[in-house]
Amino acid sequence: MPTGIATLDPILEGGVPTGSLVLLLGEIGAGNYEFLYSSIVNTLGLMKGGANAGLIVPKKIRYVTFTRLKEDVQHEIAQSFPSSGSIDAVNAIQFDDLSEFYFDRSIVPDEWYSHSDTLTRLQQRSERENIFVRLSSCFNQAEKDSVVILDSITDIATQNTIPNQWSYLTGMLRGLQRLSKQRNIIIYLLLSKGILGPVKETELADIADAVLLFKWEESAGARRQRVMYFEKFRGVMPHLEEQDLVKFAVRISMTGGFEVSNIRVVI
Repeated sequence: MPTGIATLDPILEGGVPTGSLVLLLGEIGAGNYEFLYSSIVNTLGLMKGGANAGLIVPKKIRYVTFTRLKEDVQHEIAQSFPSSGSIDAVNAIQFDDLSEFYFDRSIVPDEWYSHSDTLTRLQQRSERENIFVRLSSCFNQAEKDSVVILDSITDIATQNTIPNQWSYLTGMLRGLQRLSKQRNIIIYLLLSKGILGPVKETELADIADAVLLFKWEESAGARRQRVMYFEKFRGVMPHLEEQDLVKFAVRISMTGGFEVSNIRVVI
């Protein structure tokens, strides 16, 4: 299934194997969100044009968020790529907003995240499902041969760091890893690097089929450079290692979006 990144898909011989749970682990501003937004916009274009031989174009893109407004995500994608027709394209994304489940037992005022009246909110609160149950329901509705984005796993991971709650999160992600194979879907998880402790971060990386690390490095000319690493990729890593294609320089532009090039060429 194509990632939609024109400079990356040929390296991956067409795209990502279907049935993959992909962790996009990134330092702040290093490119994991830009990778995702470029992938969304370009994949939506591919969905209109039909599939090439040997490739599976997603039937649908589903975007699950815990804290962000649907309109905020749509606006950010459109702002990032104003010349790509993304304003119309993002309307084709199916959004699942779980903010009421996320903020329900927090100190955040109800009116900041809910548009219902006080009585309705109190009634809903008494009947509220566990956020993991609601998340499971979202994924159960995912179509075969689709892409599902969980933005951002950082939000829920930081709220479930104590042992018994952390096991709920890791159990859910292991279940999603199995579901991706059963439904032939690609699941992207966004995680900000350095917020969780190294042990928990490594545990989440171990669950995923692929880990793409986005970070900042300094080039020989002391210029900051975004870099993308393939830290792991089950079934694909031997090909990448053989071709010495594990580390890439990253460029982000308003016209081309997220682009990669072999790091040996750039630095």
